[in-house]
Amino acid sequence: MPESYALTESTYYILLSLLKPQHGYGIMLMTEKMSHGRIRLAAGTLYGALNALCDKGWIIQLPVEDGSRKKEYKLTDAGRTILAKEVARLRELADNGERILKGE
Repeated sequence: MPESYALTESTYYILLSLLKPQHGYGIMLMTEKMSHGRIRLAAGTLYGALNALCDKGWIIQLPVEDGSRKKEYKLTDAGRTILAKEVARLRELADNGERILKGE
């Protein structure tokens, strides 16, 4: 991930919600809960994002059980690395903001 690359808030929360395998509806609920209601993903938006994240190799779709329509997804090692870098980037932003607001 280039140093200047920033995840969207939606992507950030989707990746966070996939630290454990999760189906689409669970991702929607966790994202809304973690963002205190700021992020409400519609099904079309979510599945478009999931497909893009799969294409990047940041998440994988787990095998679907016979007869089930429920698709589950999981964060990959590459996705975990991207997420860790984003957390560090956000921490730096917050630290710089606090330092400047305090007049240092």
